Amino acid sequence: MEPITFQLNETKSNISFPDDLGFGKIFTNHIFMMDYNEGKGWHNPIIKPLEDLPIHPATMFIHYGQAIFEGMKAYKTANDEVIIFRPDQYFKRMNNSARRMCIPEVDEKFMLDALKELVNIERDWIPTKEMESLYIRPFIYGADPFLGVNPSKSYKLIILLSPVGAYYPEGFKPIKILIQDEYVRAVRKGLGECKTPANYAASLLAGEQALKQGYTQVLWLDGVEQKYIEEVGTMNIFIKFKDEVVTPKLNGSILPGITRKTVIQLLQEWNMNIVEREITVDEVVERFDAGDLAGVFGCGTAAVISSVGWLTYKNKKMAINNGEPGELALKLFDEITSIQYGLKEDTHNWLTHVEKKEVVVS
Repeated sequence: MEPITFQLNETKSNISFPDDLGFGKIFTNHIFMMDYNEGKGWHNPIIKPLEDLPIHPATMFIHYGQAIFEGMKAYKTANDEVIIFRPDQYFKRMNNSARRMCIPEVDEKFMLDALKELVNIERDWIPTKEMESLYIRPFIYGADPFLGVNPSKSYKLIILLSPVGAYYPEGFKPIKILIQDEYVRAVRKGLGECKTPANYAASLLAGEQALKQGYTQVLWLDGVEQKYIEEVGTMNIFIKFKDEVVTPKLNGSILPGITRKTVIQLLQEWNMNIVEREITVDEVVERFDAGDLAGVFGCGTAAVISSVGWLTYKNKKMAINNGEPGELALKLFDEITSIQYGLKEDTHNWLTHVEKKEVVVS
């Protein structure tokens, strides 16, 4: 791979952030960009000022959806170091999505090096208040200007950075979730395990209807039998019964979350009975009625851990833990965020450190 070139604006320091950062509304000064052409491979890696994209109206991804993306985070630790949480796992998952979407894979090591260069340049954009971080959005789209249903022969890869606060306006307060049985999001052997825009487009209508009813998110059931719980629109889901903690097993229609993987590893280390298996919505209702449902929480890059205080299925409304944050959800949130912010030792090698260095402009 050819070396990265740099076209930089004057970098800023002492950047002022609004009191409420929100999520995905503010962007840093620079992006990473790289091109792909059939026969030439990935080339022309560059870090350059953020600007609008010149896109032909026939650009293929607009019409046929050939695009993938990822989401990860960088943090400033208590020692003012800059770290990225598990970026190797996110780039590995990005390549899994690429294979499914007929998009050329990327060199994961090169992408990690490129990301570190970009985050180093924009390190002053990393906010430092509680629950704040720098959100990282790599994405690839088919770039051919052609109206025809087949894989593109050229692609653009971009990494965009955004300083963010809490994903949910509730912060860590328990959220309300509606179990959806009117629509489906994904089916096995489809695109559910890929991070591709189509999956999120499929969730919009149900999500909007849930919001109008006072719910934060939708919990999806499987797309065939409509009986097994799968995932929330932006999170994987965990259910704590009295005798086990369960999460739906990966079956091709569920995104293999990196935070999900982190949670499972921690629960195993804490000698908890964590089980990946099919879970029917009827089992959830029955065990709630029997008093066996001790907690529900979601996990994902954006929110890390979100305690679920209320579940509704059809006309059945279930208050979880009296609508208070669950003890296990709190423990997991504290453990993961303490590692991310450098308050606890990283004994798992989950953190990639970004060395502070001057950029030599080529």
